[in-house]
Amino acid sequence: MRYIVAILLLAGGNQIAWSAETDKKLELERPALFADLVNCRDIVEAEERLACYDSKVAALDEAQQKEEIIVTDKAAVKEARRGLFGFNLPKIKIFGGGDENEVSEIEGTIKSVSRRNGNWLITLEDGARWQQISTGRLALPPKAGMPVRIKKAALGSFLVNIRGQRAIRMKRVN
Repeated sequence: MRYIVAILLLAGGNQIAWSAETDKKLELERPALFADLVNCRDIVEAEERLACYDSKVAALDEAQQKEEIIVTDKAAVKEARRGLFGFNLPKIKIFGGGDENEVSEIEGTIKSVSRRNGNWLITLEDGARWQQISTGRLALPPKAGMPVRIKKAALGSFLVNIRGQRAIRMKRVN
């Protein structure tokens, strides 16, 4: 089984600032606790190296228990990306690298439906709410229990197919 270890700083001195004009992916620096552990490899004397590993692993474990860092695997990262699908977030590299982990489409089931100013507002079973932003019409109105497929589209919008009908343009509202 392949794991990705994502270590996030939740407390401490490392802070990241970004601005609207920054469009490149930002990479977090390796946390000092993790860097110290990796640096134990450079110790030549076996007994000293083991003592270093024991000390640094204990510190890393303590930080994880205090929720100062989070260690996760690839499956949890994928689930987190799926849960954030539709939000316009800064391109910060906190979930590991590579576009192979990028979520470009999700499927779900409608939990509830309402209308706001003539546009559909659907809530999926996972709690995500999507609002229609186009003037497109549906042949069959959406209802609870219907399947949906949501794909990324242009300009931060998403194309939503409800029960296989023609897609309407929507945005995520929560």
